[in-house]
Amino acid sequence: MKIVFMGTPDFAVASLNALVEAGFEVVGVVTAADKPAGRGQKLQESAVKQYAVLKGIPVLQPLKLKDPIFLEELKSLNADLQVVVAFRMLPELVWNMPPSGTINLHASLLPQYRGAAPINHAIINGEKESGVTTFFLKHEIDTGDVIFSERVEIRSDETAGELHDELMHAGAGLLVKTVRAIANGDYQEQPQPQSAELKHAPKIFKEDCLIDWNQPALKIYNQIRGLSPYPTAFTKLNDKVLKIFKAELEDKEPGISAGAFLSDGKTYLKFAAKDGFIKLTDLQYEGKKRMRTDEFLRGMRL
Repeated sequence: MKIVFMGTPDFAVASLNALVEAGFEVVGVVTAADKPAGRGQKLQESAVKQYAVLKGIPVLQPLKLKDPIFLEELKSLNADLQVVVAFRMLPELVWNMPPSGTINLHASLLPQYRGAAPINHAIINGEKESGVTTFFLKHEIDTGDVIFSERVEIRSDETAGELHDELMHAGAGLLVKTVRAIANGDYQEQPQPQSAELKHAPKIFKEDCLIDWNQPALKIYNQIRGLSPYPTAFTKLNDKVLKIFKAELEDKEPGISAGAFLSDGKTYLKFAAKDGFIKLTDLQYEGKKRMRTDEFLRGMRL
């Protein structure tokens, strides 16, 4: 089978590499346009493009997916199947182009957590498991018929970054399994089950990262895990932003109001939530590098 792969970040590279290593013929890659980044504003290539160039795979970087020139270039690749991992929403004239259709890898157990940030929201909501799903694209986002899925347990202290890496590798394996099944005609797609209570995974904005210390401690703890290492939960300390990457739960002493903090100035810093303490272990103060709490306290007077 001739395959066109569409993706942009590191998460997608694992799947692209798995397809190449499995011996599939990847005839082209579609990825995001180069963007200026860093202090020097140098053009930065996507992780997928860097991998494709290294492997000598042709790269397409359209600004608009309905651009006639791009559509002609895509059509000329004569792909039997298109594979999408962490990319943009495709117009029908793109996903309907190859004879075997277009499949997507999504980092959740569909139909739960459709949307842009399934890994973050699963942890923020305190889920005990997540997973990966492969499905055929159709008009409504993340609603296509399921081909395969695989469950992955979420540890009670796991961060979004750690779960990201687990799902990245699980997804790469599942994608190879899926493409093999399609190539052999050995699969049976299933409509996504109708759920009375769907949990969604919309894009996360800055206001979602601000900690409300009046919330229960467990909810805040899950928020911190679900936003670490990016985009990162934060609070204010001395009118400066304090990002929190990791924390621990502790029982709260009576008479301490939510939002107040305690510290010995050497080893610990903890904030009071509605019903417990959040003890910070890994943080970054505005204008400083990321560090452990004891390192931070050595150079800080609270």
